[in-house]
Amino acid sequence: MPVKPVYISRKVILLTILVGIVSGFGSIFFYTLLYLCTQLLLGLSGYEIPTPAGEKPLIEISLHMPYNPYLLILIPTIGGLISGLIVYTLAPETEGDGTDAVIGVFHKKRGIIRGRVPIIKTIASAITIGSGGSAGREGPISQIGAGFASFISMKLNLNDKEREILVLCGMAGGISSIFKSPFGGSLFGIEVLYHRDYETEAFVPVIISSFVAYAVFALFTGWKAIFETPHYIFSPFELPFFAILGIVTGLISRFYVITFYGIRDKLFRKLKIYNHLKPMIGGFLIGLIGFFIPESLAAGYGWIQVALYNKLGLEIMLVLIIAKIITTSLTITSGGSGGVFAPSLMIGAMIGGVFGLVSKMIFPNIIVDPAVFVLIGMISFFAGSAKVPLAAIIMVAEMTGNYNLLMPAFLASSMSYFVSGESSIYEQQLMTKLESPVHIPEHVYTLLEAIKVREVASPDVILVHEDMSLAELERIISKKKHLSLPVISRDGKYIGIVSLFDLLSIDPKEWSKKNVSEITKCKFAYVYPEDSILRALSLMLQLNILRLPVLDKRKNKVIGEVSYDDIAKLLYYKTKEVV
Repeated sequence: MPVKPVYISRKVILLTILVGIVSGFGSIFFYTLLYLCTQLLLGLSGYEIPTPAGEKPLIEISLHMPYNPYLLILIPTIGGLISGLIVYTLAPETEGDGTDAVIGVFHKKRGIIRGRVPIIKTIASAITIGSGGSAGREGPISQIGAGFASFISMKLNLNDKEREILVLCGMAGGISSIFKSPFGGSLFGIEVLYHRDYETEAFVPVIISSFVAYAVFALFTGWKAIFETPHYIFSPFELPFFAILGIVTGLISRFYVITFYGIRDKLFRKLKIYNHLKPMIGGFLIGLIGFFIPESLAAGYGWIQVALYNKLGLEIMLVLIIAKIITTSLTITSGGSGGVFAPSLMIGAMIGGVFGLVSKMIFPNIIVDPAVFVLIGMISFFAGSAKVPLAAIIMVAEMTGNYNLLMPAFLASSMSYFVSGESSIYEQQLMTKLESPVHIPEHVYTLLEAIKVREVASPDVILVHEDMSLAELERIISKKKHLSLPVISRDGKYIGIVSLFDLLSIDPKEWSKKNVSEITKCKFAYVYPEDSILRALSLMLQLNILRLPVLDKRKNKVIGEVSYDDIAKLLYYKTKEVV
């Protein structure tokens, strides 16, 4: 049957509001739980992580423990063990990056997420990140919002398309709220699914959900942007430096992706131990790095803020680029629960910080404030590594409240996006909609509508006259092996179809006495050359026949036929051309 154009019903629009509300409250709960876990777990070591200027906890606690670097090895190890046991025992699909998991669910599982996933993801991610795992909160909140959207969709018996759209609304709503970036989160939701495409039909419901979730979250946590940034006045003389920075971040993003999946494939997938224990191994290795470089632990937003204040030295930022790439890879690919957005921003910020300081040393009269390069590094690195150039630009602008950066941000992100090639930190991303199973019905519909009957019709057609006896008809059908044949009148006009089944319904003793006109049916079973093959296939399915006559529209005479086999062959070759 033809596929109807996508229509977003009022019911779905109302449900996007509900998904946005739940995503906003889910973000508040996870935000608070993550803060408490960080203070109670990582706080045992006495290591205090700086916080961004625009983030304040809803519940403040502090253990005020003396600094003990040896605990920085033990705590991530224990956190990894607890998280691994929870995840692999109760919901293995919550391991690793939550955003990538949602992308996979959208493309391959019709948006179906088990009801327990949001709960397990919340707890496991809070433990992973709170104990020092280098992961962000975008992955968990993506799966939390999407999980609720999937749950309510199944409870209300929504169709696949409606459920898939609501899953995107849940993912975007969670991200928009916890990062205080409603428009950027909306773009992220429709851009992150593909390398070179957008899920545009979901944009309206996604943006509604995102702004509702943001409003709910900000009502409790404040409306201030996450980061406090230096005032920036655009200077065209700095544009070449931003272009070079984009190239640098694009190249390093390729290294990041290679390292990330290399550690997964060559280390953790080859470890012959239970998956439950792999996050503990990852946590131990992270702890060893954290013993020497504690700044590489946890999400890293606070250190971005310190870099924006120009209070991080060149040496430590250089070290953090490599350390953060390794700790993030160890955290996520070992099975730890979290996201890659925050660590990616920190890596990009450190790259930008190093580039800005070096540029300032060499060109002191051109570079005014190296902290600006921290911001552009964040944007361009994530644009390249996650293939979300537009979302990265808008999200960082909203997270900083600084829209003077749009020109350099577009330049650097574009360079990074193209230099990074096809590598992406999100493995489940597809190149375009053409590759997504979600859009197969739409692509088939479009293809069938575009191809006309004249492109596939054959002029070779066997006709039978209405005056022919049924005995003669039986001989033709037996010889030609056709199950149905078009019937014409004495003056050559088309009058219908006769089939083997109609013939067999008559007693063979009567075949010599009856003629074809007495069993002719399907007067309207025909197509014109300008009709689409979609119409031809629809008629074949309705009438349960494999061939249709093609008529001259003016003369009502049969000029050929179109068969199911011919259409199938044409579609096969058309598909091969696309692939």
